[in-house]
Amino acid sequence: MLHILLVEDDVRLASLIQQFLQANNFKVTVLHSGEQAPAFILAKQPDVVILDIMLPKLDGFSICRRVRKQFSKPILFLTAKDSDLDHVIGLEIGADDYIIKPVVPHVLLARINMVLRRTQKQKATEQDNIQIGQLNIDKKSRQVHLNKEHIELTSHEFELLWLLANNPDEPQSRDFIHQEMIGRDYDGFDRSVDVRVSRLRKKLADDTEKPYKIITIWGKGYLFCSSAWQ
Repeated sequence: MLHILLVEDDVRLASLIQQFLQANNFKVTVLHSGEQAPAFILAKQPDVVILDIMLPKLDGFSICRRVRKQFSKPILFLTAKDSDLDHVIGLEIGADDYIIKPVVPHVLLARINMVLRRTQKQKATEQDNIQIGQLNIDKKSRQVHLNKEHIELTSHEFELLWLLANNPDEPQSRDFIHQEMIGRDYDGFDRSVDVRVSRLRKKLADDTEKPYKIITIWGKGYLFCSSAWQ
């Protein structure tokens, strides 16, 4: 039975979500304050963490920042507003997905199953490493080195780099990247792929004004240029 940690200060909502997920064969632990969440996550390593953004004492963003480097499993945010800023911040600090309140139970369940399938798929398809010029990407250790210097990436940034580097010099469409990384079709509005590409460029010392390592091919997608890493 997979273990879900739900951190939600609305007692009634937390109880309803807990009952629904337990009825769907998950073990669910509930915390009503963010203060205890980081220690619990790192000690118990639940299979999925669901964080409300607005929490007493320690908010969801802060919890995610504290644990992300030591916790590689899925994190989903609950947000009370459909705010692009909240979504961008969440993705930048390593969230896997977000759910907008009011929570629709079957949508929440679908999102949980989606991130779990994606995690299982990633584990099943792990390879050794990619070496392109001065760039080394090690899938097993999830380490990236450029010119022998370690590059610190979030899990999403690593997955995006791995996807692009596995298909060098071939444009990868936003639809394809969105489906592979997020597990659902691109709706024309979600900016998560663009945010991750932008942050990845900065960390890999690409020219953000005129990128030459990860190139935007208008109308086709993003292209990982193999010759740029020599």
